[in-house]
Amino acid sequence: MSNGALHVARTGLDAQNMRMQVIANNLANVNTVGFKRDRASFETLAYQARTVAGAASSAENQYAIGTNLGTGVQINGTARIDTQGTLTNTGNSLDLAIEGAGYFQIQMPDGRNAFTRAGDFSLSAEGTLVTSDGMPVQPQIQIPQDATAISVGADGTVSVQVAGQSEQTQVGRLELARFTNAAGLQSIGNNLLLETPASGAPQIGAAGEEGRGGLRSGALEASNVNVVEELVDMIETQRAYEVNSKMIQATDEMMRNATQTL
Repeated sequence: MSNGALHVARTGLDAQNMRMQVIANNLANVNTVGFKRDRASFETLAYQARTVAGAASSAENQYAIGTNLGTGVQINGTARIDTQGTLTNTGNSLDLAIEGAGYFQIQMPDGRNAFTRAGDFSLSAEGTLVTSDGMPVQPQIQIPQDATAISVGADGTVSVQVAGQSEQTQVGRLELARFTNAAGLQSIGNNLLLETPASGAPQIGAAGEEGRGGLRSGALEASNVNVVEELVDMIETQRAYEVNSKMIQATDEMMRNATQTL
């Protein structure tokens, strides 16, 4: 004996379980540099139309309202919330934060470009600006071995102070990428995002121009996760999960009583 309420409640359990996973990931990354929190979005499943509004109920009359039975709920996506995270001063000239829209460009081992908001960069043994995983920042910046100080301007200009010279020398300029639909970028881990057909092609240019944010050297962008808000969402999800569990128990008891009675 099947019962539609059992199926509907099961979809509710699945959806709330997935939402809890999204919240758990947000909380797990509360201290991840440049992390943007995700929000789960829900949508209804297909409806079963038992009676269509406006259909003939008799030779002269029509139904004023229809009978539509829902079949449950599902998560239709996770939206990344791209609000600005708090900037924390570190004093390290290679730590860079973006104030506004934009992403750093990172070259992955397979040659493709990925994008990130995490600006905790370092120098490789060859003097190249790289991520903590050793992937080079694009366009590639080469720091001379005899450089005694490094500075990055708000427009991305990278300058160094070389021993024996009174003036700084410009060695390159970092460029930022922005997207028409940044929410369409695909998260792949390691603080990296990939371009997708939904995000559109990257629009590369100087920091501070054409809607791109400026750079701040010696600072990092913190995660935009609000712990209190996530905990409230967690409690709400837990209560919704419990309600769906009780629905399964109640439906099972109704079916058992009906079986015993009949």
